[in-house]
Amino acid sequence: MSSNFVICVRNVKGKGEQAKFGNEPGTTRYLEVPDGQSPHPQQHRLTRTEWLERLLVRARTGQHDTIEKSPVSGYTIGDILIFVHGYNNSITAIMHRHDLLQKRLREVGYKGAIVSFDWPSAQCTLNYAEDRCDAKQTALKLVKDGIVVLAKNQLEQDRNHCDIDVHLLGHSTGAYVIREAFYEAKFDRYLQRIKWNVSQIALIGGDIARKSTHRKDGKSQALFEHAIRITNYQNPHDNALKISNIKRLGAAPRVGRVGLDDSAPDNLVNVRVDRHWKRLDEDKSAVHPDANWTHSWHFDDKQFARDLLFTLQGDVDRASIETREKIDGELHLKVSEQ
Repeated sequence: MSSNFVICVRNVKGKGEQAKFGNEPGTTRYLEVPDGQSPHPQQHRLTRTEWLERLLVRARTGQHDTIEKSPVSGYTIGDILIFVHGYNNSITAIMHRHDLLQKRLREVGYKGAIVSFDWPSAQCTLNYAEDRCDAKQTALKLVKDGIVVLAKNQLEQDRNHCDIDVHLLGHSTGAYVIREAFYEAKFDRYLQRIKWNVSQIALIGGDIARKSTHRKDGKSQALFEHAIRITNYQNPHDNALKISNIKRLGAAPRVGRVGLDDSAPDNLVNVRVDRHWKRLDEDKSAVHPDANWTHSWHFDDKQFARDLLFTLQGDVDRASIETREKIDGELHLKVSEQ
């Protein structure tokens, strides 16, 4: 792979060659960033049309079989996975995680495209509350400049005989960005007039309240309705989410640490990962040493990548995915020696 696709909604400081991304909300930029380079506001910027055209070329993976009377017979197929990062992330750290995720998914057979949705997140733990405020603001950008663009393209796909699935991966506060984005989408007049959805949503280290996954939660209804399946990967040892609880006065346990509400909708799936995680060696991981290992190990783990690939493919029932096993009524990621 020679380049990486990014939707960046950070502000820009400086001009020309000296320009660089800041940590506040700004204009949406569509970027194609060469491997090994850090995103630049001008050098890597494309028009939305050109960016989308290049992305779709990367996303295509083959064709549906030609079957008589099938509405998608012979259609081009493909996948786009949009990665939404969490708080306390520099743009350099985000691209490092993008690269690790892409590497591991390619190793296990993923052939589609990966896009990072980069929202303003300061590189300072004390900015947690401010980052959540920025996350709420920029969720509108994920709707307007991500979901709407791809929803409109879904209509075009039918005319162009394409069937490309869009998926979301939310890490940490990225889960909150996704939830807020779907909530705001309810009020978008264009989206109200068309049929749109995403295929698979996966949450890792999810920093949203467990109670928000109750089937009657008002803020989450749009999320439940517009995703085919939502998979929450739970690690009870995620101590970054313990920090989150402290900052929120311990009032709202997070799904990435305690799992889904008992009354979650049927299209939500909980997968515990702690049995596998306990067998991993932090010193052998390429995840940045400044990252919280309990919260970010997923990006450089082949077993997690396998499970995520099966999830994105959507061909197998949640309980029958070969990287999982049921223990005491709960789904667990199988222990793997890599």
